[in-house]
Amino acid sequence: MNIEMFIVGFVIFSGYLYFLIWNIITQNRKQRESNYPDVEDDSVDYDGMGNYGRFPEKEMKKRK
Repeated sequence: MNIEMFIVGFVIFSGYLYFLIWNIITQNRKQRESNYPDVEDDSVDYDGMGNYGRFPEKEMKKRK
C-alpha cells in the first residue's frame, strides 16, 4: 500500500510540473507575440511618468 501511494503521488506531482512548465512557456510565447516590437521605450524618461517633468511649463523671468 505504501509504494502504491508513492507512485500515485509521483504521477500527480509529475503531471502538475509538466502542465506548469507548459503553461509558463505558452504564456511567454503569447506575450512576446502581443508586444509591439516597433514601439521603443523613451530613454530620457527615467521616472516612468511620461513627459510631465521634462520641460518647465512657463519660462523663467530674467533677472536684471
